[in-house]
Amino acid sequence: MKTAEIINITRYCTDDGPGIRTTVFLKGCPLSCAWCHNPESQKPGREILYAADKCVFCGRCVEICPQNCHRFVDGRHTFFRDLCLSCGSCAAVCPTQALNMSGYSKSVEEVFEEVARDRVFYDASGGGVTVSGGEPLLQAEFTAALLDMCRRAGIHTAVETSGFGTVAALQAVAEHSDLILFDLKETDEQRHLSYTGVSLDPILANLQLLDSMGVKTVLRLPVIPGWNDRTEHLLRAKEIAASLAHCTNVQVMPYHQLGAYKYALLGREYQCENVNEPTKETVAQWRKLVE
Repeated sequence: MKTAEIINITRYCTDDGPGIRTTVFLKGCPLSCAWCHNPESQKPGREILYAADKCVFCGRCVEICPQNCHRFVDGRHTFFRDLCLSCGSCAAVCPTQALNMSGYSKSVEEVFEEVARDRVFYDASGGGVTVSGGEPLLQAEFTAALLDMCRRAGIHTAVETSGFGTVAALQAVAEHSDLILFDLKETDEQRHLSYTGVSLDPILANLQLLDSMGVKTVLRLPVIPGWNDRTEHLLRAKEIAASLAHCTNVQVMPYHQLGAYKYALLGREYQCENVNEPTKETVAQWRKLVE
């Protein structure tokens, strides 16, 4: 039985492919994008999210934690994250959900049973199931198996990916995908390496491989002011899209701050804290460049 580490299964999505969709968010990503709006998806293992403002000092987490991670110091609840084994015992007893577990295991059969419940909405809207992340290529065996089950049931399949993964993983997933939403973060090698922590070259090679396989793709460009909003980047992305026989669209994905609060829950620093969301006029200019 194939299993995967999952963050969430979100229903009634309209931004992850055509129609109304159910999106399965997997945990674990080889990239560490400075602007990531799902930072809880980066680490492959389970981890605790702690919202200090929700704590009512009941002391239940202090009593149950086997690692003594939770302590009251100078009248404050201090979470020693470096001691945490992510067993989840504290989250299980927290009455206000100040402590939450990010990540849980599900089998491909369990996930398919859940996403298949929305079949009526897929059929009515031309929607389907999207596997996102994290990075689906990190859990390629599970992703391919789930997509295969969906396709056999007549459900449209899509995958959102950074394109960073082995050729074998990409081929396994692409074989069962009706659509690939391919996120291209940067088109300059050094900038890509600096912003995401990985090289651009294998990503572009995988994009070409997808095209040679005849897989329909949409090139998605997350654009973050002050980071990758360069005209040269957008024009280069347009050239790349034009070179692909099976790329049907280029989508500019403007930066937003919706996930910024999650960094504090994870005890991490957010590098884009002072980045402002772009105006509608700026986004329109970006989109005009790649039309």
